[in-house]
Amino acid sequence: MTGRVAVVGAGAAGALTAVQLMRQAERAGRRAEVWLVDPAAQTGRGVAYGTPDARHLLNVPAARMSAFPDDPGHFLRRLTARDPHAAPGDFVSRREYGRYLGEIVEETAARCRHVRLNRVRERVVAVRERDGGPVLRLSGGGELRVDAVVLALGALGGDHGWAGPGLRASSRFVADPWAPGALEGPAAQGDVLLVGTGLTMVDVAVTLARPGRVLHAVSRSGLLPREHLPVPAAAVQAPPLDGAHGLDALRRGVRLHLAAGRRRCGDWRPALDGLRPVTAALWQQLPPADRRRFLDQDLRMWEVHRHRVAPATAVAVGALRAGGLLRVAAAEVVGAVPGAGAVEVSLSDGRRLRVAAVVACTGPRMDLTGSDDPLVRCLLEHGWARPGPAGVGLDTRDEGRLVPAAGARAVRVWAVGAVRRGNLLETTAVPEIRVQAAQVAGAVWGVPGVSGAGVGAAGSSPVREGAVSPAAPVPVSAAP
Repeated sequence: MTGRVAVVGAGAAGALTAVQLMRQAERAGRRAEVWLVDPAAQTGRGVAYGTPDARHLLNVPAARMSAFPDDPGHFLRRLTARDPHAAPGDFVSRREYGRYLGEIVEETAARCRHVRLNRVRERVVAVRERDGGPVLRLSGGGELRVDAVVLALGALGGDHGWAGPGLRASSRFVADPWAPGALEGPAAQGDVLLVGTGLTMVDVAVTLARPGRVLHAVSRSGLLPREHLPVPAAAVQAPPLDGAHGLDALRRGVRLHLAAGRRRCGDWRPALDGLRPVTAALWQQLPPADRRRFLDQDLRMWEVHRHRVAPATAVAVGALRAGGLLRVAAAEVVGAVPGAGAVEVSLSDGRRLRVAAVVACTGPRMDLTGSDDPLVRCLLEHGWARPGPAGVGLDTRDEGRLVPAAGARAVRVWAVGAVRRGNLLETTAVPEIRVQAAQVAGAVWGVPGVSGAGVGAAGSSPVREGAVSPAAPVPVSAAP
């Protein structure tokens, strides 16, 4: 029975998984140790909730953002305790939500008598097997021996091949707009080109926009995320749909459902939201060729309607566009030459722009075989993991355990969140990740089909900072 588990990644997925591992072990009276491994200074923030800009809002109403699948009101209760005027339909700041996730990790650890949480602020760069269990190699040179590993890596970096080697090597190229200080250099001066028109671009535009400069945003589609209704409406349940009949038939069924929802509610959003519970099943039913066709032909249209922005954010973006401060177009970068004072950019629509910086807002990489993450490369090279369906993410079983390459031995490694996109399609939002966290924790402990409840009051100093000596194996005790 597993007693030592490492969670790699301390963003939202890692925080929720660590909480579930602790709660389920504690409930069973199991003496265990959980290691939360990530170089980030704070727990629970990650890319999504680490922003310091209070104008960056959740794109899901507060009432649906509980950390616990069987306690849907948990986050809202916490929110209203701080602000009695908070309402279920509020879209609160992502910074506030990151604080909430960090708090529930601390509170859960404080309440545990049998489980100890260790926080190691290093990066995992490789994994190997020893005596049937995973051994993690850390960036500082030390090793961590555990019985199981859960990957909570979040959305890994994007593919920046479009930028060309000259631009990528320039200080005027921002490869990661969420890196500390990334938007304070050349991106803070003069006009800027934002490559990508999705949720990342929206947040970056809100941060960078100011009078006297123009933000140019381009993508192949030129489509912006749609906005939520000012007052969230109940989802309209989807009729029986079957992806096994192929993508064309599924498209027709979805269009009929959306049209019926529009007639019933006056808007397409409730009907689209009704597809959420069946999306993964429909995706898995599609033949492999149709999954690839969906990614090529339908994914962007799906994303801009499915992953919407808060009404206040939509108003802010609309004002920027109306004032000429944000200009959005369907175009691709075909050339970019950085110079001493600017970048000369050529676009596929024939325009030439002179900008102070180019910011990549293209979203995460889907094909992880080209990832520069050393742990992902290690898993793929040893055959302990293989690409997911349609070449997206890593392949996992239903309970989240990695599927090895043909002929390779399975290792005790599970995954939650974005790397499971090839199997689930929708796997990046909290309502999906909180369920995965509970399921994976149950699988790791050998108790499948469980879910996690809320937490109680906080204690003091519940998390032990893990110190890992360089080049020395670190045994993990099975008892606190």
